[in-house]
Amino acid sequence: MAKKIGIGIDFGTSNSAAAWFDGDQVKLVQLETHDAIMPTATHIDRDLQTIVGQQAVTQYIDENRDRIVELTPEIVAKAQVLTGEANAHDPSSEAEVSTINTYGKAIIDRGLPGRLFRGVKRLLGNPSINRLMVFDQAFRVVALVTPVLVHIRRKIQDTLHIKTFDVHFGHPVNFEGLGDHSNELGKSRLTEALNYAGMKAVSFYPEPIAATMSYLQHEQPKNAGLALTLDFGGGTLDLSVVAYEGVKFEVLSTGGMSLGGDHIDQLIFRELLFPLFGKGEIWSRVVDGRLIENEFPFVEFEDKLLNWAVTYTLNQNHYRAKVADCIAQGGELGRKLQRLDELITHNYSYLVFQYIKEAKVALSEHEQTVLDIPELDISVTFTRQQFESMMVDMLSDIDQIVDKVLLDANKTASEISVLIRTGGSSQIASVRDLMEAKFPGRVTEHDPFTSVATGLAIASYYGYQFE
Repeated sequence: MAKKIGIGIDFGTSNSAAAWFDGDQVKLVQLETHDAIMPTATHIDRDLQTIVGQQAVTQYIDENRDRIVELTPEIVAKAQVLTGEANAHDPSSEAEVSTINTYGKAIIDRGLPGRLFRGVKRLLGNPSINRLMVFDQAFRVVALVTPVLVHIRRKIQDTLHIKTFDVHFGHPVNFEGLGDHSNELGKSRLTEALNYAGMKAVSFYPEPIAATMSYLQHEQPKNAGLALTLDFGGGTLDLSVVAYEGVKFEVLSTGGMSLGGDHIDQLIFRELLFPLFGKGEIWSRVVDGRLIENEFPFVEFEDKLLNWAVTYTLNQNHYRAKVADCIAQGGELGRKLQRLDELITHNYSYLVFQYIKEAKVALSEHEQTVLDIPELDISVTFTRQQFESMMVDMLSDIDQIVDKVLLDANKTASEISVLIRTGGSSQIASVRDLMEAKFPGRVTEHDPFTSVATGLAIASYYGYQFE
């Protein structure tokens, strides 16, 4: 008789992980060649062939480095115009007809080698987004998720030498979306994608409760108590309050919001680095014999810089002509715009975000660090005090949702036995300090990047369900 095994999959906004539990040990599935954690990314080329994970990210960055983007107009209508009438006295004569194309705005990047999709999890609960265009083909959101799930399923099969299996699949407390049916829609779309990926025996389970299961299995507490889990990942903040006695437990409340590490990285980019790329600088030029001075239109660049997967679209004349004019003028604006030009030309936006993540991690242990980006000649001091000033509004939101989940459980902060921090963003010093002030002496960190996957495997083994 085959040994019983529980399997869990943490399909994250930024990264994904999978684990299995045999009743004694919890182990991670190696999803990447040298790592158990894989980026939740799908790359689709012009032949509609897909690759996933780190390979997808690397492929996309490499193929857009130094590539000039030329957008061409999209044909939105065709009309036929009579340019010559048929000769009424010649039976073989035909009328001359010309076809006229009506073009819309130039939006088609004909030279784009491939599309990269990250953060698609955020779209699952949004009813207004059903299909995305990929090289003139309409792809359903479900189809963009499926290749990652196929990869995870195959890795699980190869690791455990099994063909079919039951799985507990994590989900946020609240999917991002509009209206009251976001959770229902998110689960429905995931169910469809999982079926296409060959995983039909699936139980959905809330991510923060799974992280709590991982903690209880690891610590084996002797006494009864109350655990509040704060799961702060790349895309969402999820919480749960659980009453436990040993490894037995009862869920008292859950809560969640759309706030994660990706939002924080964008905030750092905006506040700390945008001024180094020309934001706020005055652009002087002569137009029709008159000197014109106004602020450089950096706002046109902001959204594409903050979303590194589309930064390459700035590498076209519409944007670069303005940048080139400023560079030619020299001075402080010229130096900053030269830096912006290099970021765009060499598609360094993803690299910038990696350096931001490293600096953010460093500030979890040190009062200050240096955000060093040698490719762009940037070396700027970044202090924990600066970071905390940027985080003021976010920290207030976190504090409020913690209070709400406690209220929903009919508990107070003083009644909580342990506050479990998990997820990469839970390591931020100001988040740690906030939790320590609210739950003094009762805060612990537990497997920031794998607790959800391992907890799901444990829940799968014991057959836990959550309605």
